[in-house]
Amino acid sequence: MGNDLGALAAELVRTDSRSAVSNLAVAERVEAELAGFAVERLDYADAAGVAKRVIVAHRGGPGGLALSAHMDTVPETGWTEDPWSGAIRGGVLHGLGSADMKGPLAAILRAAQAAPRATLILTTDEETTKAGAREVAARSALVRQAAPRGILVAEPTRLAPVRGHRSHINVTATARGVQAHSSTGLGSNANWALIPFLMELRAIHATLREDPAWQDAAYDPPFSDFNLVLDNHGTAINVTVPVATARVKFRYSRRMDPAPLLARLERAAGECGVALDIAREGLPPELPEDHPLVRECAAAAGQAARTVPFGTDASILQDIAPCVILGPGDIGVAHTPHERVALAELDAARDLYLTLLNGTPASP
Repeated sequence: MGNDLGALAAELVRTDSRSAVSNLAVAERVEAELAGFAVERLDYADAAGVAKRVIVAHRGGPGGLALSAHMDTVPETGWTEDPWSGAIRGGVLHGLGSADMKGPLAAILRAAQAAPRATLILTTDEETTKAGAREVAARSALVRQAAPRGILVAEPTRLAPVRGHRSHINVTATARGVQAHSSTGLGSNANWALIPFLMELRAIHATLREDPAWQDAAYDPPFSDFNLVLDNHGTAINVTVPVATARVKFRYSRRMDPAPLLARLERAAGECGVALDIAREGLPPELPEDHPLVRECAAAAGQAARTVPFGTDASILQDIAPCVILGPGDIGVAHTPHERVALAELDAARDLYLTLLNGTPASP
């Protein structure tokens, strides 16, 4: 069963599907694995006009489990060898997306092929906007027909079931100046307008790290991610900066109310004269430890359920059915230039997914 799982995963790694490019090639390759399934294609264009495709597939009666994975990857930042080599060395698959998510994607495909009843939710743009998952939640007739009782979201968890994770809010602050040759004194540098707002961001970052009221002991680390990226959009050193942008990814858990922090940001932006855009994904998904799906996954995996600080499509897919995040690979190597996953772990993931697809639900 599935002796070619590693070969399929390597082939998927070799197909470029970074979030900024179209995923149609990888979607078509995935669909070639879905003989015997009813298949629904949900096509859309992202904000840059790039063609994207989400796939929902189902066979068997309604009410079973769904397996979900995303087809996109992060950019190839930092790679010094071919990110799309799909090289297998010593039983380990290397390459961009090998752990997040081409390897897990191959594992759920092989598991679904071996099960008499299975639903597949295969998204894209998970690494950016969660737009693919939103398309499924808003438009999929097939997922409503399949009526899954739960969704297993494949992400690198070392095959430990994850019952909850943080969700993010993306904050973009933009300051504007006047471009000119910097020697003339005729320009206005947008960075000087942005700096006072950055000082408030620094203060918020310290609050999240130091104030227990803004922390959640159920997560490791207990403090929220508040990651800052600055951008002068390629301005040269001898040009006054016309546009300066600060972007923050803020992650929070279910027990936290982000409203006071967002109000603080809006107040600071108004005082500093910068434009502010706030984009929220779905609420943080979190199931109780005694939820039937959590107990079922913990029993099958032989590991206690836990929480994680990173986010997944579960923040959106939870609107369809309860979600547990479960998959092969180590999140510690995801999004790095040495991403990899052991083929033995992909095999174990396939077998675990198949056990859950064929298993008896835990009683409420």
